[in-house]
Amino acid sequence: MYSTITTGALQGVSAYLVSVETDISPGLPTLNLVGSLSQEVREARDRVGVALRNVGLNLPPSRITVNLAPANRRKDGTAFDLPIAVGLLAAMNQISPKRIENTLFLGELGLDGEIKGVPGVLPIVREAACRGMEECIIPSVNAMEGALIPNITVRGVSSLQELFPFLQSEGDEGEKLVPAVFLDTMKLFQEKAAERAADFSEVSGQETAKRGAEIAAAGFHNLLMVGPPGAGKSMIAKRIPGILPPLTLEESLEVTSIASVAGLLKEGQEIVTKRPFQNPHHTITQAALVGGSMIPRPGMISLAHRGVLFLDELPEFQRAALDSLRQPLEEQEVHITRVNGTVTYPSDFMLVCAMNPCPCGFYPDTGKCRCTEPLVRRYMGKVSGPILDRIDLCVELQAVDIASLKGGKKVESSEIIRKRVMKARKIQDERFKGTPYRFNGDIQAADMERYCTLGKEEQHYMEKLFHNLNLSARAYYRILKVARTIADLEGVPEIGEAHLLEASFYRPAQEYWNAKNGFIT
Repeated sequence: MYSTITTGALQGVSAYLVSVETDISPGLPTLNLVGSLSQEVREARDRVGVALRNVGLNLPPSRITVNLAPANRRKDGTAFDLPIAVGLLAAMNQISPKRIENTLFLGELGLDGEIKGVPGVLPIVREAACRGMEECIIPSVNAMEGALIPNITVRGVSSLQELFPFLQSEGDEGEKLVPAVFLDTMKLFQEKAAERAADFSEVSGQETAKRGAEIAAAGFHNLLMVGPPGAGKSMIAKRIPGILPPLTLEESLEVTSIASVAGLLKEGQEIVTKRPFQNPHHTITQAALVGGSMIPRPGMISLAHRGVLFLDELPEFQRAALDSLRQPLEEQEVHITRVNGTVTYPSDFMLVCAMNPCPCGFYPDTGKCRCTEPLVRRYMGKVSGPILDRIDLCVELQAVDIASLKGGKKVESSEIIRKRVMKARKIQDERFKGTPYRFNGDIQAADMERYCTLGKEEQHYMEKLFHNLNLSARAYYRILKVARTIADLEGVPEIGEAHLLEASFYRPAQEYWNAKNGFIT
């Protein structure tokens, strides 16, 4: 007796279909699982056998072989329990063949027959729909997640006791036993997206820092904020996702897929509609930041995909962890290589950093700061040159004064700022149509003259800035990119002197770093 059941497996945030082939033949009573399996998949032999017995379904005293094909790809996780159990029932002629035709099964089994939730359901159901599968039977807790994908019928089950009668049924009778789950994805997306987030109207003072955040959001530039404790660095950073353009439905499904693979979707959370904001502690390891472990899992930079990665207390992070961000920042994806293969996770994020100007946080205020100059230089020097080189804007914050805290002055809301950002983004969409670039922050030196054209007066002004500020080539190009974004925010097609002047202001401060090469001397 032989049967084939379809299930799915993950490779990074993508998925592929797996055939669960079951053969029952005469011989010594055994249950063998083959097909390049991890230890947790091999343990399915015991979970499935006990679960079937506890719901009154005993395996025959025969030689049973279960193969998970393709056998040359490593299988991990507990989601193969349910398809293995269904494959055994099909080989025993206990279920209707029509119920397993063009149907994908996914789920972990408890010893009492409970069908438990598993991570990565969304990308697997999506792959099943793309491959022409008609139906997916998944755990009830994952049903709403799977129902996000159109053009495929999704059914949620909570136990083998619920599933077994459905698999034995014919026609419309099964629809009453396990009804399909339907979800209006677009309506749900719009409802979730309307939920309120932290707003810039709650930030008192710090107009320069808020302006820097707006420019960074408009051109997708990386941002560094330097200032004393309590100046509002973290408060501003947490509100940056609120001025970025809303996620599109496709972007939302991307972000939801990553959260699903990482097992971070909360029960009742069908879709992620807010720009991600990840704020790891400075003690985070390199593997946790970029992804890794024996079985590769997405790290913080992938969980921040399409959103913001905020590194507070930047100099306190491990040097190796910070340097590991260099390649993901350039390529918008991270490659994790292990003996069993290479996994690629997306990591298209906006880097926002914050730091104190010295260990005590009050330099250069000599009235409060007691740090020596060598100590300050050593502290600032913890920020590596390659990381600093990838930051386009550096904003210095001062302590908030009492006048700003009293209120009375009207403060712009995130909605108003977001409208300007979206207008600038629309200009960039037109500018970079048909090119590998998406934002001004992506422009490479070779295309700088094409996209950041200067008139004669502006060229002369930039030459003066170059010599007077003793700029390096990379600092020169950073100023041009930021000036291009400032001009887009104003809706001006050409870069003017005022744009160049403001852009030159967002350079690392002389007190902290040498402006020529980006490092403290």
